[in-house]
Amino acid sequence: MDGTKEMGLRNVSSTCSISDMDDFDLSRLLDKPRLNIERKRSFDERSLSELSIGFTRGGLDNYESTYSPGGRSGFDTPASSTRNSFEPHPMVADAWEALRRSIVYFRGQPVGTIAAIDHASEEVLNYDQVFVRDFVPSALAFLMNGEPEIVKNFLLKTLHLQGWEKRIDRFKLGEGAMPASFKVLHDPIRKTDTLIADFGESAIGRVAPVDSGFWWIILLRAYTKSTGDLSLAETSECQKGMRLILSLCLSEGFDTFPTLLCADGCSMIDRRMGIYGYPIEIQALFFMSLRCALSMLKHDTEGKEFIERIVKRLHALRYHMRSYFWLDFQQLNDIYRYKTEEYSHTAVNKFNVIPDSIPDWVFDFMPTRGGYFIGNVSPARMDFRWFALGNCVAILSSLATPEQSMAIMDLIESRWEELVGEMPLKIAYPAIESHEWRIVTGCDPKNTRWSYHNGGSWPVLLWMLTAACIKTGRPQIARRAIDLAETRLLKDSWPEYYDGKVGRFIGKQARKYQTWSIAGYLVAKMMLEDPSHLGMISLEEDKQMKPVIKRSTSWTC
Repeated sequence: MDGTKEMGLRNVSSTCSISDMDDFDLSRLLDKPRLNIERKRSFDERSLSELSIGFTRGGLDNYESTYSPGGRSGFDTPASSTRNSFEPHPMVADAWEALRRSIVYFRGQPVGTIAAIDHASEEVLNYDQVFVRDFVPSALAFLMNGEPEIVKNFLLKTLHLQGWEKRIDRFKLGEGAMPASFKVLHDPIRKTDTLIADFGESAIGRVAPVDSGFWWIILLRAYTKSTGDLSLAETSECQKGMRLILSLCLSEGFDTFPTLLCADGCSMIDRRMGIYGYPIEIQALFFMSLRCALSMLKHDTEGKEFIERIVKRLHALRYHMRSYFWLDFQQLNDIYRYKTEEYSHTAVNKFNVIPDSIPDWVFDFMPTRGGYFIGNVSPARMDFRWFALGNCVAILSSLATPEQSMAIMDLIESRWEELVGEMPLKIAYPAIESHEWRIVTGCDPKNTRWSYHNGGSWPVLLWMLTAACIKTGRPQIARRAIDLAETRLLKDSWPEYYDGKVGRFIGKQARKYQTWSIAGYLVAKMMLEDPSHLGMISLEEDKQMKPVIKRSTSWTC
């Protein structure tokens, strides 16, 4: 068996086909300086400062001009390491082996990866299921390695499940809802496979996953960008699936904001953690999925109607998020000086936020240079907590301006001990404690301070951090984070999460061999080795939709 198969990797050609649905101007390929990456030495052996070629301080200007659209970019396998001098980390082989062990088959076809393969754990719970959000890093790893079949099968299988009637007790869920997870039941006697899906009716708290549909759309675009295969997205089934998801999100109601109103526990943070309202994670994924759908919807009668609604929503959502969710030193100072009880269109404090409600920790946490999108904004309430996933997706989707993207990176660098510590990356910061913990979580024994979703450190977030670093021209931050992860992950058997203020301890209830911890590491490594992979998960600023961001004193300005 050759070295390539031993590592679980396949040779991927660097050839590409150009899709006519790309969301950037191809003429820029001729105008912009290209990222000059020598394939003779790995990033480990070269100075990371060399990566700044073609980068600007304001981030990567038109990053998509540096990758090959619609094709599969090459990831050097061990078989080709002789000529390219790329020596993969010893962890890579173990990671690929573990990832392949997690593959789930339905009637002989790979359809996903289970959440964890921890045989030492007494309680399986639902960790033996294929979760939509959990499969995303696995899918990206397979796409980057030139194995799109499992991703295509997953997209089609979950699309099929979307069409099922969904009931919780006597209430019927919306037609477009995607499952949180599914399980394949094998009957060895009858030799049949059966799918069982969970739309939230079996989940802890019985909350439907708002993010599943968004991740499905994002992954469909990633598959299309990676393979150049437009036929899947253009099928009537996929077009209908996208429209059904969008119908749930774009329906008119009593909302006065363009953001999406959600229940607690509807996303990766799937337990009660005080994120009800308008959580940043959902808003960033909502924005990104709208942009992805915009590039894939057909301009037929049904598609045009949705395209018009998407464009209008994107304009409003982008302005709202950049204006009211963004926090930096100056904005914090402005909120601190807010007047309250303002009534009229000229109100500056539009949400009637009481300055005394600003937590003490944020004044010390906020550097003079840096910023981030806060966790939640709603009437008389601002959740100042940092949430990693929402901020990384904001960068990747270009919800954040180039300046805001760089400010987020500045914050991560200046608050490295708090947000990264000894294991990347804090899912939320800071942890809620004592009386606040009792009120917000309902005394949740799993979400105690600095554990799980309450300030725990999640290795899966490494791939999002790496993607954001590459897009902003700061790969050295990603390299530093990956180096940290490599000191522990394999030795600790790929835990789900870490506990403690700096992420020093394996989580008290963390599963070992957590699939998305494994896949997240592989995706981060492959992206850093070949930044062109970023194209499948990143969207650059749409110049036609770029409004002038100006915090007005009137709704009508």
